[in-house]
Amino acid sequence: MGGEKKKPVVVLTMGMAGSGKTTFVQRCIAHLHERAAQQVGGDDGAASELPYVVNLDPAVTHVPYEANIDIRDTVHYKELMSQYGLGPNGGLLTAVNLFATKFDQVMELCERRAAGESGATSSDGEAEGSSGGGEAINYIIGDTPGQIEVFTWSASGQIFAESFASQFPTCIAFVMDTPKCTEPRTFMSNMLQACSVLYKYKLPMILVYNKCDISRHEFAVDWMKDFENYQEAISTDTSYAASLSRSLSLVLEDFYGNMPTVGVSSLTGSGMDEFFKLVDASVDEYNESYKRLLDQKMGTSQERVGALLGEMKVSDEAGQ
Repeated sequence: MGGEKKKPVVVLTMGMAGSGKTTFVQRCIAHLHERAAQQVGGDDGAASELPYVVNLDPAVTHVPYEANIDIRDTVHYKELMSQYGLGPNGGLLTAVNLFATKFDQVMELCERRAAGESGATSSDGEAEGSSGGGEAINYIIGDTPGQIEVFTWSASGQIFAESFASQFPTCIAFVMDTPKCTEPRTFMSNMLQACSVLYKYKLPMILVYNKCDISRHEFAVDWMKDFENYQEAISTDTSYAASLSRSLSLVLEDFYGNMPTVGVSSLTGSGMDEFFKLVDASVDEYNESYKRLLDQKMGTSQERVGALLGEMKVSDEAGQ
């Protein structure tokens, strides 16, 4: 290892609307600050624990944390709606698409902070948030829009995720509303959405059962590990949706059976230590799967470019 610097881990929070993503991000930030305070004077040092926070939701009116980079500083959601006559979803999609055109600047800022440089400016040219003070960081936390389809099924969402993953170990924290998941059909809807996100981005994923101060998550873990228990829970429901959910439980069992899961409470902070252990463990999966796939793609692309250049040279010589 020598003097090689450890890269920060990017945590992209995704999930259905109302699952508590923003509050979860706030708790993650508070937890890391608490860990940093506990490490003051220790061998590890406190500065590296401080997170670098990126807000990617242009429609949120208030965030309960200080973001180092905030999409709202660059694009104005309501002005876009008014100027172009867009509806809420159209305005949101346009905002993230416009921000994607400047995402190279966001990556530059993250890389500079990962290297411990100070004096960085935000993507709109103004001085960025003061939290972290230019210290080296261990985590970059991204808060995504509440309308999950805007981020997961748009080109801009893919640009954000792939840009981060090309430079840093990256994982997805898929946040779920545990009390709502007690209804078997809602549980399966969340599983299906998580499956689609996993297969789209191919990044390590952690299933985060939020709001465990209201309802414990053990029932969901039980359903994930034993589909017969899930079948029993939904057996009294004779609707078409329930029949579909039963079929999906058989199909998706291999998908979520070994998925890393954790129950947390964004209100009390319970489960956060376990969550960050899973985040740190995801680096190995990132290196073994995604990074290797990325290197293969880059090698294939370089070979194709080389072949095309060779064909162009041959046709050039033939023309002469």
